[in-house]
Amino acid sequence: MTFLANTLPNQFLSFRALLLCLIILALATFFDYGAFASSLTGKRVGKEGSETTALLTWKASLHNESQTLLSSWVGSNHCSWAGIRCNKAGRVAHIDLHGYGLKVAVKKLHVSLDGDLANLKGFTSEIHALTKIRHRNIVKLYGYCSHPRHSFLVYEFLEGGSLGKILSTKDQVLYFDWIKRVNVVKDVANALSYMHDDCSPTVIHRDISSKNVLLDLEYAAHISDFGTARFIKPDSSNWTSFAGTFGYAAPELAYTMEANERCDVYSFGVLTLEVIMGKHPGDLIYSLSSSSSSSSSTSTAHGILLKDVLDQRLPAPKNQVAEQVVVVAKLAFACLQANPLSRPTMRQVSMKLSHDRRSHLQNEFHVITLGQLISTAQPLEIKDRQDQDQELMS
Repeated sequence: MTFLANTLPNQFLSFRALLLCLIILALATFFDYGAFASSLTGKRVGKEGSETTALLTWKASLHNESQTLLSSWVGSNHCSWAGIRCNKAGRVAHIDLHGYGLKVAVKKLHVSLDGDLANLKGFTSEIHALTKIRHRNIVKLYGYCSHPRHSFLVYEFLEGGSLGKILSTKDQVLYFDWIKRVNVVKDVANALSYMHDDCSPTVIHRDISSKNVLLDLEYAAHISDFGTARFIKPDSSNWTSFAGTFGYAAPELAYTMEANERCDVYSFGVLTLEVIMGKHPGDLIYSLSSSSSSSSSTSTAHGILLKDVLDQRLPAPKNQVAEQVVVVAKLAFACLQANPLSRPTMRQVSMKLSHDRRSHLQNEFHVITLGQLISTAQPLEIKDRQDQDQELMS
């Protein structure tokens, strides 16, 4: 992933998607693979052109005001120019032009000389999905560029980085408090609810994980990476090859390749536990699943206190915040039901999380066990969808 921040004058914004592609091809790190358009004037720089030539050609195509802002771009040593950072080989590694307004993230797809159909399919799937859906918690696609050997996707730039990175970075995680974490879970639930229930046809992501959730500076979450996304057609089988990230993929994918919303629901459950635990919950999920078939381990696994599995790097939640964390944990375990039909829909989860009425804890927070949370999710297996809605809203 290469990050690019850039600004264009207002008169150019109507050509944003096109110009973004041109900027990528002129400013990214890969200038030696063939000819590319370097400006709106139609000038082209072939593979023999240097990075310096490409940068200056692009600069010359800009509005006078923007050219003035890039007045330091003179001479033959582009590595010394403002906003340009080069690697040891003297090639552009990063471009960051702060103060220009429009910030974008550039994702480059490498395709082998003999063609990589899987990557190409992911590239087209991502374009197809993101041009069809619009939601405040789904990353925005500004445009894309295609080339026989290299293709680019141009997204909005989210300064917060990935959820996984924040959870694994000691300095950042301390600012990622319980309220922010609950809100991230809400954001992801709202986005998935929109994809599953408000889009026609339904869109399933198939790779919900902490690396594919990006945060902005206000910690608002945005689902990204739709390379494995699928549109679900009611009148078709929707069978496909495996896609996803191990540790987040639903267990039924081990014996069936049917793509449906319930797989996203399971992945959401894993992600939700990861948010409140501060780490991937793989060991916990394994212990709990093993306990369901072994009475001797039930008291051990189900007797674990909720407070002991929460992220210990933060102070324990209190009062209304603790109530919200309990609701989040309860919903996570409901989403992790082994039987796909027992899992709630994302709409039900989203409604529960956004419900204004305060839920009161029946027990003191510090004595709530995982077994108590899991047992409240079990009745979902024998209820129909209407009854599940009623159950979740209680």
